Amino acid sequence: MGTKTVDETGAETGPEAKTDEEKVNVTKTDAAAADEVTGADTEIDDSAEGDEVEGLEGLAEDETEGPSGVGQGAAAVASVGLGLVSLTGGWIGTVAAARETLVGQLETASTATVSTQVKEIYGDAWHATAMWGGIFALVALIVGVVVLARPAFGAPGKPQAPWIKSVAWAGVSLGVIGLLLAVLKYTDILLGLPSTS
Repeated sequence: MGTKTVDETGAETGPEAKTDEEKVNVTKTDAAAADEVTGADTEIDDSAEGDEVEGLEGLAEDETEGPSGVGQGAAAVASVGLGLVSLTGGWIGTVAAARETLVGQLETASTATVSTQVKEIYGDAWHATAMWGGIFALVALIVGVVVLARPAFGAPGKPQAPWIKSVAWAGVSLGVIGLLLAVLKYTDILLGLPSTS
């Protein structure tokens, strides 16, 4: 094993002492190795950044290609909701019927015939309920048809999602049924007023 000594000038002496040239060569070799490593890292980072940029560009293109269908889906669901309200009745129809009942009670004299009292108090309320049900059914029908017809006027080549079509068809169906029932109720064909004679 060799010994290493340092003289007064700070230079190493002994068998393991390195000359200045060797030290410079070692330093250059270490710097070259470090450059190779950082160069490889840079190439990896550049390619990764390029992939990220391409991915972001693709995402931006997808967003700008056309509508995502969220509005159409919401309108289809609204059509179904309006169709259900037309069948089950809503608070607007209930309030309108109660108002017609009150108006009928106020305007009908106590000496009026039974058929007049029934018509004014109950018949008008029944017709008001049928009318509001028909309005909701008509709106449900129109919204459903607009959703189904929208792709013909939208971006070409962008098909409508199947679930949107299904829900819109359900809204149209409920609208047609609700409108038919409203007409039948309003004309007294379905659940007409009882005969008082």
